[in-house]
Amino acid sequence: MDESINVFGEPLGDCSLDPVTGFFRNGCCDTSDQDVGSHTVCSIMTEEFLAYSASVGNDLSTPMPEAGFSGLNPGDQWCLCAPRWQQAFEANAAPKVLLSSTHMGALEYCQLDDLKKFAVDLN
Repeated sequence: MDESINVFGEPLGDCSLDPVTGFFRNGCCDTSDQDVGSHTVCSIMTEEFLAYSASVGNDLSTPMPEAGFSGLNPGDQWCLCAPRWQQAFEANAAPKVLLSSTHMGALEYCQLDDLKKFAVDLN
């Protein structure tokens, strides 16, 4: 596992324990070389984003009990793949983010200034 550091160089905060998120299902947007999707952006789901994601082939709303996935609803926090967040940003459908819980690995795909525009945890 890569060092658990957020986009500000500080310790990575929890993203969600209900539903339990993260590549490692530890509630954090930790990552490693095994995480080819880079599940590093702690995002707050919106109806708009969930519809957009489904329209590009990644249905996050439909439960998949066989995979232990109950489906996401607006307001749920989830470690989103950084390339998907960037794709949604470019399509004007990006969800809000918690930067304190977004892994610094997201910066390989997303610009910090763009993430800041959608941050809910900046003063």
